Amino acid sequence: MTDEHLFQNYVRAPVAFTHGKGSRLWDAAGHEYLDFLAGIAVSSLGHAHPRLVEAVSMQAQRYLHVSNLYRIPEQEEAARLLIEASREGGGALDRAFFCNSGTEANEAAIKIARKHGSKSGAYEIIVTDNGFHGRTLGSLAATGTPRYHEGFGPLPEGFRFVPYNDLEAATAAVSEATCAVLVEPIQGEAGVIPAEPGYLEGLQALCKDNDLLFLLDEVQTGIGRTGVMFAYQRHGLEPDAITLAKGLGGGVAVGAVLAREEVASLLVPGDHGTTFGGNPLASSAVIAVLETIREEDLLSNVERMGARLADGLASIDLVDSVRGLGLLRAAELEVDAAPVAARCLEEGLLVNAVRQRSIRFAPPLIVTPGEVDRALGIFSRVLSTFEEREEKTVAATTSDAG
Repeated sequence: MTDEHLFQNYVRAPVAFTHGKGSRLWDAAGHEYLDFLAGIAVSSLGHAHPRLVEAVSMQAQRYLHVSNLYRIPEQEEAARLLIEASREGGGALDRAFFCNSGTEANEAAIKIARKHGSKSGAYEIIVTDNGFHGRTLGSLAATGTPRYHEGFGPLPEGFRFVPYNDLEAATAAVSEATCAVLVEPIQGEAGVIPAEPGYLEGLQALCKDNDLLFLLDEVQTGIGRTGVMFAYQRHGLEPDAITLAKGLGGGVAVGAVLAREEVASLLVPGDHGTTFGGNPLASSAVIAVLETIREEDLLSNVERMGARLADGLASIDLVDSVRGLGLLRAAELEVDAAPVAARCLEEGLLVNAVRQRSIRFAPPLIVTPGEVDRALGIFSRVLSTFEEREEKTVAATTSDAG
């Protein structure tokens, strides 16, 4: 039915899951899998977490949607929890806008930046090569991977691309037309590339010196993924706004922009909106995720399990290096990543080939030591088969040459 009825814009693996529990999934044939991708960093509490199940079920019994024409108490509580979380690590933010996805959050941030620059006619946003901000035309125009642009031009103007981790290039790109900088603390889709020491701090100073908005795309890094609630808190930053999605709803579609008061006030009634954003169902999921992270001390678990995962990966043959923070990691391989990811799936481990030789790991925040060790064992066994293939190839070539 996938081939018959759905758009063919995804390359789907030949597996259909029927249910999950924690960090595990089962397919229609009853095979068990360790989910170390979590729906691409979405299933922050894993699968069927009792707190999230209860919150969504209870909300569905009450009401699902009323629109943003009215007050939504669940949305107000979700906003309060997010703002409180931003104040715990410095760089406090003051207001939240809810939408449905990461790309919509970034669209809102782009509009905020344009509104900020409109007083002087500035409209250009500095973004980075290989950055990823979404698939809608505005966020796609801000995305620094040329192949994603092919066939969709002309894209909206107003984005100046510079190399990631190159502060000098960003400084040189500032002009009278510049209104903001938009950057990821860790480039997720580029292969989990962290910001180098001093880079984000330098960008923030650059923005302050030139009256630019400092915008952080935390769609993938936010909500505890790196061991703090928001990745910017690791750097002691004070962003003007951040964008969130993925793990925010634990699997329920929701995105958000958090901003300082002065920045949030740039959008007035009629400037921006959404039909579904922050509806009672999505907001109840956000509340459950945030309260569970706090009550179960999942940030500490992310730190411990992230270190365990990184150390284990670094000890495996054919792993050249390990990048990332917390439970957002990439193993750089000495072999192509796609066949490795496919073989991992066959062996019951979900990961993905995020770049040609990079395998991304983003398990749920509730992952246990035993599950990390089991995943490392599967990954090691899979890579050993590729090592054996290489040895056989070398032996055959030597034999032929002889």
